[in-house]
Amino acid sequence: MDSIYHKRHIGAQELTGPILIVEGVENVGFGELVLIEQGDINRLGRVLEVAGNRAVCQVFAGTSGIDREKVRIRFTGSPMTLPVSEEMIGRVFDGLGRPIDGCGEVIGEEERDVNGNPLNPDAREYPRENILTGISAIDGLTTLIRGQKLPIFSGAGLPHNEIAAQVVNQARISKEEDFIIIFAAMGIKADDADFFMRRFEEGGALSRLVTFINLADSPSVERLITPRCALTAAEYLAFDKGNHVLVIMTDLTNYCEALREVASAMGEVPSRKGYPGYLYSDLATLYERTGRVKGREGSITQIPILTMPNDDITHPIPDLTGYITEGQIVLSRELYQKGIYPPIDIMSSLSRLMKDGIGEGRTRKDHPDLYSQLYASYSRVQRVRSLASIIGEDELSEVDRNYLKFGKDFEGKFLNQDKTESRSIEETLNRGWEVLMNLPESELVRLSKEEIEEYRSK
Repeated sequence: MDSIYHKRHIGAQELTGPILIVEGVENVGFGELVLIEQGDINRLGRVLEVAGNRAVCQVFAGTSGIDREKVRIRFTGSPMTLPVSEEMIGRVFDGLGRPIDGCGEVIGEEERDVNGNPLNPDAREYPRENILTGISAIDGLTTLIRGQKLPIFSGAGLPHNEIAAQVVNQARISKEEDFIIIFAAMGIKADDADFFMRRFEEGGALSRLVTFINLADSPSVERLITPRCALTAAEYLAFDKGNHVLVIMTDLTNYCEALREVASAMGEVPSRKGYPGYLYSDLATLYERTGRVKGREGSITQIPILTMPNDDITHPIPDLTGYITEGQIVLSRELYQKGIYPPIDIMSSLSRLMKDGIGEGRTRKDHPDLYSQLYASYSRVQRVRSLASIIGEDELSEVDRNYLKFGKDFEGKFLNQDKTESRSIEETLNRGWEVLMNLPESELVRLSKEEIEEYRSK
């Protein structure tokens, strides 16, 4: 006989989209795993809300084909879990963590709640070690730090997938140690998934890759579990097994759309642009599962990718993400149309943790001042270009024309690089110096005379 925690209910009170409502429940908890059965139909779900004896359940594969009066609902008494072990490395799973690579089930060392456990802020260790990606715009100007969450804000048609794949293939901890990569795809097209797997194979990353894939034609509400499965695997491999883990998640916009769909089906009062009012806290439950823990060797570094609807950085998804994460890398459609790769808009991008991961003993002594001067100079370029569009380039002062030359070289020689090119930090910083030499020394106010003389003497 089923225990009270495994009590079966026949029939549902209501079916709406992916939502199933059951009356007469007892001892049911939030987040509890639900089994939905009817004839040949076997689906999974989870409890989203409990009010008295009424439970609202989210069905991962949707409620189509389910008869409201005949369906059997069983509450398992436990949250959704994922079997975790080091056998996951090199394997491919669906959005719910089930193997889809034909290599059999994963024998888990333990079952982990996919919702994770919040880290005590006092247990966090401040991230300081940089991760060099071989991409000048990132290493030189928005340096990624191990344990950081640094999203990529992109737009439809921009090469965010190429940049993410390049980071995965080129980012290294040391010559002796590589990252374990967790790749979570949410609602992406099959050809995008094939692109990632092909690039990872070409870069030799498959042997250290754990992949979770929810394609565009997969159930949309399954996308709400996909990143949680990926981060559960990351936590186990990082904090229990002492590995450094890099998590790539794409596309967070599809995740948020699925969240909006569920909220709408539940009849919740919408907030900005129809998204639920708890969008911020929900995203925080994903992003804050990143970092380093005192006394433990491993780390989780997270690069979420999101496409901004209409390239609008004030849209709720990038806006709220920017409040939670430690910076962002923003892609520019204008640079992309100029043929610049990667088209990173450095004026809108920043890494809030880079100041502690660069400089003497970490990258190079002149890095902080050089980075500051490049930013200041490129900012001046934007103003000079606006002025030139009004009065004409011939009417500009000689110094302003020097800035135009600097801007052209900065975009063409510093930002622009091949999609498979990996630059050392030395080459990146030297290119920065090279393009700055277009400017008179009187304009290099953020660099010391000693640094300028030292560069020119090389």
